[in-house]
Amino acid sequence: MAGGAGIALAFETVRSDIAAIFERDPAVRSLAEVWLGYPGFHAVLMHRLTHRLWLARWRLLARTLSNFARFLTGVEIHPGATIGKGFFIDHGNGVVIGETAQIGDNVTLYHDVTLGGIAPAVDSASQVNMTRHPTLRNGVIIGSGAQVLGPIVVGENARVGANSVVLKDVPPGATVVGVPGRVAMTRRDAQFEAYGTSRDKVSDPVARVIEGLLDQIESLQARVSKIEGDKPQPWKARAEENQD
Repeated sequence: MAGGAGIALAFETVRSDIAAIFERDPAVRSLAEVWLGYPGFHAVLMHRLTHRLWLARWRLLARTLSNFARFLTGVEIHPGATIGKGFFIDHGNGVVIGETAQIGDNVTLYHDVTLGGIAPAVDSASQVNMTRHPTLRNGVIIGSGAQVLGPIVVGENARVGANSVVLKDVPPGATVVGVPGRVAMTRRDAQFEAYGTSRDKVSDPVARVIEGLLDQIESLQARVSKIEGDKPQPWKARAEENQD
């Protein structure tokens, strides 16, 4: 009975992964296309198997199959990583997910995303049972090229913009952009946004500060020009007399 329930749960999880593709990728046309043409789905499907082997302590076999999946798909998922339902890796190539990463339900990653660790390589034996990689809550979207590093938590429905580097916890519903990642905006709903980027203009907070400083400088220059224009300028009068 337990075995049958486990198989049923596995099939339900795979169905949710397929449903996620149809929900989030307008390019998909058919179920056959998903099975034959989505390397991200192939990588996730293989991870569902290797993770079970890992938990059953068939770890060498799990690592071997995981490495084979990386060769076929370009996606590296450590079999120890915990991944929830409705997981979608779009495009796939270059994605790396570390051993202690924990991923909730309905999470989306794009290509070249790294969920990595930043603990020092020395004395690695002491880090075996430590959480070294990120935790992504339900509904998180990570844009292409983003690096989410260390044992941090990315809150529910948060977004990480493309090519961002995130080293600190991300609040639920927040959008993070830049290097290092900074909160650019917050939102409350779970609306899907491709590449973790809003249709509204979301600029780097540092860029906004620089723009504000430039506006202030322009305003000060205008005030200085006005003051100088109101003051008598004897050198200009002498120049006009010499011309006469």
